[in-house]
Amino acid sequence: MPMTHFRQRWRRGIITSALHDFLKFNGDFVSKSLPLTNPLSSFRLGLHSNSSLNDHHPSSKFQKLTNLDDALKLFDEMTERTPLPSVVNFNQLLNAVTKMKHFSWCLDLFKQMCVIGVPVDQYSMNIAIRCCCKLYRTNDGFALLGCCFRRAVVPDACTFSTLLDGLVLEDRIVEAERLFKKLIKHKLCEPDVITYSTMIKGLCKFGNNVMAIGLLRLMDERGCKPNVVAYNTIIDSLCKDKMIDDAFKLFKEMVFDKGILPDVITYNSLIYGLCLSGHWDEVSKMLKEMEDERISPTVQTFNILVDAFCKEGKLDEAEAAISIMVERGKVPNMVTYSSLIDGYCLRGEMVKARTHFNSLMSKGLVPDVITYNSLLDGYCKHLKIDEALHLFLDIRRKGMKPNIVNYNTMIQGLFRVGRCGDARKLFDEMRAQGQTPNECTYRIILEGLCNNQQIEEALSVFNLLGDSKLNSDIIVYTILINGLCKCGNLDTARDLFHNLTVKDLQPDAQTYSVMISGLCGEGLLKEAKNLFLKMDESGCPPDNVTYCVLLQGYLKNQHCDDVEMLLQEMDGRSYSLDASTLSLLIDQIAAGTIDRREIHELEFHSFKHILDSNSVVD
Repeated sequence: MPMTHFRQRWRRGIITSALHDFLKFNGDFVSKSLPLTNPLSSFRLGLHSNSSLNDHHPSSKFQKLTNLDDALKLFDEMTERTPLPSVVNFNQLLNAVTKMKHFSWCLDLFKQMCVIGVPVDQYSMNIAIRCCCKLYRTNDGFALLGCCFRRAVVPDACTFSTLLDGLVLEDRIVEAERLFKKLIKHKLCEPDVITYSTMIKGLCKFGNNVMAIGLLRLMDERGCKPNVVAYNTIIDSLCKDKMIDDAFKLFKEMVFDKGILPDVITYNSLIYGLCLSGHWDEVSKMLKEMEDERISPTVQTFNILVDAFCKEGKLDEAEAAISIMVERGKVPNMVTYSSLIDGYCLRGEMVKARTHFNSLMSKGLVPDVITYNSLLDGYCKHLKIDEALHLFLDIRRKGMKPNIVNYNTMIQGLFRVGRCGDARKLFDEMRAQGQTPNECTYRIILEGLCNNQQIEEALSVFNLLGDSKLNSDIIVYTILINGLCKCGNLDTARDLFHNLTVKDLQPDAQTYSVMISGLCGEGLLKEAKNLFLKMDESGCPPDNVTYCVLLQGYLKNQHCDDVEMLLQEMDGRSYSLDASTLSLLIDQIAAGTIDRREIHELEFHSFKHILDSNSVVD
């Protein structure tokens, strides 16, 4: 059996007192073995540049290592030599194992090095700390940092950058900020471009674009020249937040003020932002600019375009983009076809969606659970539940395991067609298969039960949640309040709404809207109006939907005194009337209960042309 020799030797190894001292900062560092994770970013860990390499193991031998078994055999061979090879050789081996992403094994090798007395140095430490961080064991990384100080091994910018990256990976952004400030305040090391870029990435990950830009300015002030990676990170975050003007402002600063050349990642981010904002003309200009700058679009560039076209329902353009992609020698991948399948599902063209899905194998692509979910979602939304169930069973037949998203999609689909019993059975099966229900699962179940008039069971499920996180989820309360109102159980809905303050929960605009709708449905217009007026006082101004809901309540109950006032407010906030509200308003104008001359001056383009036509009888 491979690696047996190594494992036996490791079990026989006696941890010296020095090693015990080395590891005592965190006892479970020795024994933990956590699953591998996908890295968010990587740092180049240098090796001794001036040290001579062991003649028996030239650097090319380490560079050629691509197999873990070979790496472990080489390590055994090195440890049996007398004298031991230099630490540089061991570092090269550790680096090779890290590149294979075998982080746990790399840590085991590092520990064995300590056992046999290899004088680990700064580079060894950096590699070990990096492995801890990639394994979501950043605390162990900090334990090793403590060992660095004990052993007079001076940590460098790479060490701290790696620890910052680990904190960002674990979503510990406050601790990352604290560490970064300590680096500067206590002059532990001078942050380099990677340190700054890592901190910028963390801030952007949590949507703090303003602070990220501030850090970019600080970076410049302290003489650390920002690179394209730092700018790209912020530009990408701004684009994802639809702050396209700010993204282009930073882009122009990068190119014209700093002289930093954009790369394909820069353009991909900008194209994504433009697509998200629907600025198709600007997208064309950006693609032309890429061509002028001799920057070739990548598969990701085409995927962004295909996905955007599909979301807009422009399937012909999406197909054309894929054709151009192939002509340019770029091979469409699973992401490309998943977007296309999703696009056809959104348009309800399930036959075309299924045709593309079935053709994946012939293209050398094996659909994963994500691709399956696009088709499952399409079938469920168009109430083709039997086709969805057959496809769901196909996931297991193909040797895959349905994930939580697949189960959520199917449970929601079953509720949509009124098959509440089957939805419950699937929920039980999901738990039996080891899938833990998430917030989305419970929201789907509660909404499904409410929509099928099973409000008592919905309340029972809600009460079973106890003090879980869902018990403080405003979306869950909104679902229940809406369900209670629709079932005519206004008193319970009102109690649930007023109890939100007891639970220190702030209703959002949607919560207010469903409560106002429930009150209007029972003809309690005065109470509905008071609740509406309370929204601004509570720091939650009414949105377009809230106005339409209250307006519909007035119109349905022929309470037209406040209609003009509401329309004026909506006009002032640049809100618009939805189709059902507009229809009710036209009916009241036609019936003569509302004088169209009083609202003629308002700028509602959605109905002004109707007022000027003959469609409304005087």
